[in-house]
Amino acid sequence: MRRLAYIIQKEFIQVFRNKAMLPIMTIVPIVQLIVLSYAASNEVTNVRLAIVNQDQSAASRLLIQKVEAADRFILMDFPLSVEEGDELLQRGEVGIVLVIPAQFERTFYREKRGEIQLLVNAIDGQQATVGSGYLSSIIQSFNQEMRAELRLVPMQSNQAQILTTSSNWYNPDLNFKYFMAPGILGELVTILVMLLTAMNVVREREIGTIEQINVTPIKKWQFILGKMVPFLIIGLVLLTVGLTAAKLIFNIPIRGSLVVVFAFCILNLMAVLGLGLFISNLSDTQQQAMFTTFFFVIIFILMSGLFTPIESMPKWAQYLTIPNPIAHFVSVMRSVLLKGSTFQDVIYHFRMTGIMAILFNILAIWSYRKVA
Repeated sequence: MRRLAYIIQKEFIQVFRNKAMLPIMTIVPIVQLIVLSYAASNEVTNVRLAIVNQDQSAASRLLIQKVEAADRFILMDFPLSVEEGDELLQRGEVGIVLVIPAQFERTFYREKRGEIQLLVNAIDGQQATVGSGYLSSIIQSFNQEMRAELRLVPMQSNQAQILTTSSNWYNPDLNFKYFMAPGILGELVTILVMLLTAMNVVREREIGTIEQINVTPIKKWQFILGKMVPFLIIGLVLLTVGLTAAKLIFNIPIRGSLVVVFAFCILNLMAVLGLGLFISNLSDTQQQAMFTTFFFVIIFILMSGLFTPIESMPKWAQYLTIPNPIAHFVSVMRSVLLKGSTFQDVIYHFRMTGIMAILFNILAIWSYRKVA
């Protein structure tokens, strides 16, 4: 144990001698948390819209007023023809073109029906889907008012109706920052610790101190464990700083037990540290270790469920998220903080992460070549 204590002491001395370490542990995660939580949003606003009003009737002007009253759209232009609207769409100046055909009001009153065309730029699939959905709901509301005016909708109170009510659980205000901040925090802790660890052993190899360690009677598991403990503590400090900042800045709810959060964080960091040390042992330079780490990090982030639901991925991609430590961390953070999930609710993530921790650390110990 004394040998292990000396290694841990040496690692802490090396860490705090690095003047860039303290900002990485405090300022960097807070700045990234704030920027990403505000920027990474699936909410679609400011959809650029052009309206081709070929009818110029009272009904068409009423519909335009309803669209203008919505805060989701920016009316860019009122082209006189569909061709001009299509040119705006092709040049990327607008995302949606609403076409109100000629004789729209007269056809609606005479034939009790009408047609409206939406031309949507589907290059941005999310804006196309959500933006056209917003506009369609406005048109449907306008349609109901017109039908009620023509008494096409029976007004009898005893008419059989199906009413639907919705209740938003866990995030009743639909605050997107509540959803993103816990996941981004879990991602930041994992990435920073993994990157720092991946460059640790190879850095000692570059500066020549690894040879001094190799001639000592330190065992391989002691060396790996001694490397892990300081960065494990750094990861817990990062999580504490991030949770404090998220609570003070975004007032995110903390409905579950922080004991579960920190317990999983320790287990998750053990897995990530093992992977980082494994990469460091196999790398010859810090640049090589950094590029290898980024290779895994990019895959981990894109397949973590942070921005897109894992359930929406193909089955083969869902299976690939099982050995993804960030995916498990993001899920646990959101479940515990927002839903108040208990240990039993997230035990699956504990099991999978525990298996990864054992496997990655065995690989780290095996890959470290202690050559005197």
